[in-house]
Amino acid sequence: MQKTALLSRPDGLTWAFLGLGVLLLPLGLYLALAAPPDANQGYLVRIMYLHVPTAWVGYLAFFVTFLYSLLYLFRQDPRHDRVAAASAEIGLVFMGLALVTGMLWARPTWGVYWTWEPRLTTTAILFAVYVGYFLLRGAIEDPELRRKAAAAVGVLGFLNVPISYMSVKWWRSLHQTQSIDLTTGKIHMAPEMLQVLLFHLAVFTLLYLGFVRFRGLVAALEEAKEEA
Repeated sequence: MQKTALLSRPDGLTWAFLGLGVLLLPLGLYLALAAPPDANQGYLVRIMYLHVPTAWVGYLAFFVTFLYSLLYLFRQDPRHDRVAAASAEIGLVFMGLALVTGMLWARPTWGVYWTWEPRLTTTAILFAVYVGYFLLRGAIEDPELRRKAAAAVGVLGFLNVPISYMSVKWWRSLHQTQSIDLTTGKIHMAPEMLQVLLFHLAVFTLLYLGFVRFRGLVAALEEAKEEA
């Protein structure tokens, strides 16, 4: 009972991540509204400050799932499985936001909310893979088998992340190229716009860290009840 009571209390670092992220969100909104318009898209480009960071954090979350899934397969520590599952769950939320904001951005620029061009298609597949990850977890009752099967999907599913990111280079289509190209280090945007984008990326990363730690805590409580 004492251990469960201790687990039920988020630590200071979790609250710090969540609190700082929530406090900085209004400032991020102000900076986005104050940012200069794009030469081609005008003020419509403001949705970029939500769309790009949510996609990046989604990629980050799936990388963490990949990493902790590998650790679980090698060490068989349930804590690694909890982190992998928590990160995948938060990653789905952020990637879902990236898909929705991308559709809202596509309508005025492409004339449609959705088209099966390479970036959208590979991102939709990536999202579906991690939905399947949780369907698999829910379908297996044995905890050890569930962890191993989920870890395998967490490792193999990550292969879709570089495919999704590189799709705009490998298959040129409607989607614009990356504003920040991680493969070459080139930046294709004005410095004042870059600063606002990086600020939003930092805010969403703080929220991701806080949510993952909190979700991992909830998962630990769920496991304790299951074992009891």
